[in-house]
Amino acid sequence: MTIAQTTETNAAAAAGPSPGPSRPARLDEPGPPGRRADPRLKALTPNWFAAVMGTGILAVVADRLPAQAPGLHNVAIGFWALACISLLVLILATVLHWARYPEVARTHHHNPVMAHFYGAVPMAFLTVGAATLLAGSAVIGTRAAVDTDWVLWAIGTVGGLTTATAVPHLTFTRLPMKPDSAFGGWLMPIVPPMVSASTGALLLPHVSAGEGRLDLLLGCYAMFGLSLVASVVVIVLVWFRLAVYKTGEAAGVPTLWIVLGPIGQSVTAANLLGANAHPALPAGEATVLRTLGIAYGIPMLGFAALWASIAAAVTVRTARDHLPFSLTWWSFTFPVGTVATGFTSVAVATGSTATKVGAVVAFAALVLAWSLVATRTVHGVLTGRLFVAQAAPAPCLEVERPAMSLLD
Repeated sequence: MTIAQTTETNAAAAAGPSPGPSRPARLDEPGPPGRRADPRLKALTPNWFAAVMGTGILAVVADRLPAQAPGLHNVAIGFWALACISLLVLILATVLHWARYPEVARTHHHNPVMAHFYGAVPMAFLTVGAATLLAGSAVIGTRAAVDTDWVLWAIGTVGGLTTATAVPHLTFTRLPMKPDSAFGGWLMPIVPPMVSASTGALLLPHVSAGEGRLDLLLGCYAMFGLSLVASVVVIVLVWFRLAVYKTGEAAGVPTLWIVLGPIGQSVTAANLLGANAHPALPAGEATVLRTLGIAYGIPMLGFAALWASIAAAVTVRTARDHLPFSLTWWSFTFPVGTVATGFTSVAVATGSTATKVGAVVAFAALVLAWSLVATRTVHGVLTGRLFVAQAAPAPCLEVERPAMSLLD
């Protein structure tokens, strides 16, 4: 999920020298002594966790969809299981990647594009945790599902707060940037706290009455606020960049859909927190929060529809010429899924038929997008094309580093 590799090169050239490792880390170098080099493992980057996000959100939406069809719950369980397996595989692969190729792993956060996609890692944990609570409880039991979700929520929340702080700090102090550098990926490290807010709301009923439940509610609202304000700033920058510098490289176009992520997730969080506030707050205050969720959610869904129309128009226009497949295509999944959960949360709060229809339409779009992207990803993995495309080195900062783009 990165924009064009040429953006990184140009940005590095404009920025001038910066501290870096003493020698470049290349994907075609041999592995540690006594071990055969594994190009696929060596090419692993944080943005692969976006596949877990896109799969897990399908389980969440399928389980909560206001218009339930026969067998849909079983579909949710299937996607939950697939998301769990994908997360475990990527965790293992990441551990091996750091153990066998630390010289490559240490370069990711120096990359002015890839650094932002560290946000995919905590969101993968949070999404699988929510899917476990909603869909997985039918398989492993409610108690085990709640306990598992607590663990995954804690990991994702700590990780998300870390990326929301560390990546902007790197952007402000070290990473080379140009006036046209802003893109949808800048939202990735700052959206995880919003996901924590919405998934934390699902855990509120499972917290004992008292100070702990109130603190969780207030903490979720605080994360809602920090992520929302930061996201608004980035969305404005993305809009400015599009207006002044246009859409840029074709391979970066799918990242426009990432903007839907904080929009849909914030609607979901606002309504889930309002709906679950009554055990922690007096009835009057809980009613106010529930009303605020509806009042916030409906206008934001309107903006989501506007942005989806713009992004769709740009995507279709680009695809007519050439839209190369890469991991950026996972941007078509999770953000659309958050719009579906946003429509669902408003539908539950209001009983509106229109929002129920919106949820179903968004879910249908999510299923189609996931089917296409997952198929292309599996093909790219089996053929090795995704990894080969990543093997070409590209300079970042002052030295030659491995290309973190999976673009053509």
